[in-house]
This record gives sequence, C-alpha cells and structure tokens, in this order.
Amino acid sequence: MTTAQPEGLGSGGVRSLEVRWIFPGQLPPAVAGWFGRFSARTTALDDAYLLEPDLPGLSVKVRAGQALEVKAYRGSPGLLEVTGRARGRLESWQKWSFPCDQPSQGRGDPAGWRLVSKRRRISWFSLAGMSARSCLPEPGEGGCAAELTEIHTDGEAWWTLGFEATGPASLLRSELQAAAALVFAQALPAGAEPGMDDSRSYQQWLRRRLGAENDAEA
Repeated sequence: MTTAQPEGLGSGGVRSLEVRWIFPGQLPPAVAGWFGRFSARTTALDDAYLLEPDLPGLSVKVRAGQALEVKAYRGSPGLLEVTGRARGRLESWQKWSFPCDQPSQGRGDPAGWRLVSKRRRISWFSLAGMSARSCLPEPGEGGCAAELTEIHTDGEAWWTLGFEATGPASLLRSELQAAAALVFAQALPAGAEPGMDDSRSYQQWLRRRLGAENDAEA
C-alpha cells in the first residue's frame, strides 16, 4: 500500500493506530468465551466496501447504510509483538465520516462494492485504569478498542480480532500495546497464536479475495 496523500483529502479526520487478524471459518465458542472475560458492547451491522475501482492508499466503506467512511493509510510504525501470544503489523490510518445512504442494491452486491455482515463484540480500554468497559469513549478521550467480530460475506463465515487506538497521537502506540497485553495475558484457546500471515486490514483481505476470484474466472 502507498503512503502518499490521496488527492482531495486534507488535514482533519480521526487518527488511529490499528492491528487486525482475520481467520476463516465460524468463530470458535472457546474464543468467544476467552474474549468474554471483559465487558463488551455487542452490535450487528452490514458494511459495504468499495473494491472497484481500486483506490491505492484508501479504504472506502458505507457503514450500516448511514455513513460514508474514508480511511487513508499513513504507513506502518512497525509490529505489535506479544511474546508467545500474538504478532501483527501495526497500521496508521486517518478517517473521515460523512452521512450518506446505502449503495443502491439489486440482486447481490452493488457493482464495485462488497457487502460484509458483522456481529461485533467491542471492549474499550484506556491507560487511565486499564479496565475494560462496554460504553463508548468520551469525545477526545484516548484509549483502545478491542474487537472480536463474526463476519459473513459471499456465503462464507470468517472471524476477526483487532485493536484500534484513538486519541492523542503520542499515546496511540502505548494505548494499543497496553490493551493487547491485557487481552493476551491469557493465551487464546487451543494454542492459537495470531501471526503475520493472518494480519491485514479489511480492505487488504477483501482485495485479496477479489484477486483470487478474478484468477479463478480467468
């Protein structure tokens, strides 16, 4: 991915530091129980991701048919490593959100878009206490969301575990690392260890799937 400034997007928006792992199959009940150690808010929604045309350095989606979210990739500051528990690529993003309607739909996905149904469990952590809570942060409050999500797209089931830190730029990495250390203080069930091969954003994952589909059709 390129780190160049996309045309038409200036300053502003919300800065975040993120890491995500995506796995095939149904969410194992043992993993749901593992994450259930923390207070969490559960939501279900459908997101539509723009895959064609390809916009290097951008992730574009319509969230729950209500908001157009544009994320610009700002590069990777390195890796998140929790020894013996998890290893993934950190990604810096800047996000803008605008009210909008769902892309028009006929049968299947709208042209150029991919619909992803999600059932998300989200816990919020902050360095001020590092206790999990299910409520949303106050405006301007720094912290890190830990998210366990069941995904369905194209009739297939996947699941993802991710962390997203927001707030003051100087605290993003420490907020994320502290939250990850707390969540991974107990190992994932069955010795699972999220690694680099599973570490990618939703946009990267969907584009890889699209490429595989196009190759199969060629």
